[in-house]
Amino acid sequence: MDVFSPSNNVTEFVLLGLTQNPHVQKILFIVFLFIFLFTVLSNLLIVTTISLSPTLSAPMYFFLTYLALIDASFTSVTTPKLIIDLLFQRTTISWGGCLTQIFLEHFLAASEIIVLIAMAYDRYVAICKPLHYTTIMRQGLCQLLVVVAWIGGILHATVQILFTMDLTFCGPNVIDHFMCDFFSLLELACSDTFRLGVVVAANSGGMCLLIFSMLLISYTVILSSLKSHGSEEKLKALSTCGAHFTVVVLFFLPCVFTYMRPVATYPVDKLVAMFFAILTPMLNPIIYTVRNTEVKNAMRSLMKKTVT
Repeated sequence: MDVFSPSNNVTEFVLLGLTQNPHVQKILFIVFLFIFLFTVLSNLLIVTTISLSPTLSAPMYFFLTYLALIDASFTSVTTPKLIIDLLFQRTTISWGGCLTQIFLEHFLAASEIIVLIAMAYDRYVAICKPLHYTTIMRQGLCQLLVVVAWIGGILHATVQILFTMDLTFCGPNVIDHFMCDFFSLLELACSDTFRLGVVVAANSGGMCLLIFSMLLISYTVILSSLKSHGSEEKLKALSTCGAHFTVVVLFFLPCVFTYMRPVATYPVDKLVAMFFAILTPMLNPIIYTVRNTEVKNAMRSLMKKTVT
């Protein structure tokens, strides 16, 4: 059977989007177009700056490069279609397009989770075991962790696609969302989805909650270890860890809210998804550049070279 041809009579889904008001749609079109361009360009600026700056060769910046790359890709999965759909009253997405969106969303989200774990481990080693930092966080380990992130993302996304392909649709095809959402598909399915919903909550929600808890514990350990450091070292550590912890909270709270609950859709889901898929990738580069002097100095140096 062709993956992009469902074995039922639903070949496309109608997306209701964020609003049906034409005037609000025009305003949102301008707002989201600006957010999308800013998100992509700012994240690519971070990738370019780190790649071309010899001073940003530490493992933390190696992982930040991939985080920025994932964020630029993640916002490109849903935001362009959302922007285009705001120009039309009736918007649809094909079955194949829906599967593609779900796969890329979960692939990039799972990959970002593993990259955030790697960044937390990097900060733990740098602060708690500074004498062994260069020995532990060698280039080979950093590259291996990134490969694990990509493979983990592919495996997680494949599981979600297999779950989606197992659904049967009998007729209703209207999704009250601006993107293809797995829980919305579960509500449209005419087969019993209770067990599948529990499995998805355990697979996605359980993973988010477990990893979020582990990261909270790791930062508690890091903060407690700072008592023995000098004031200047404390400020530098708090600056880098504070930026990373903020990104972790912005990423994991919507994830836990979305998946750690019974299978159901609520009006607030669209706002949570918008924050998770559109606003968080925009905020990440702001958080990392505003609180990081080295990145800001490297950007200034790069711009000076470009101008001259």
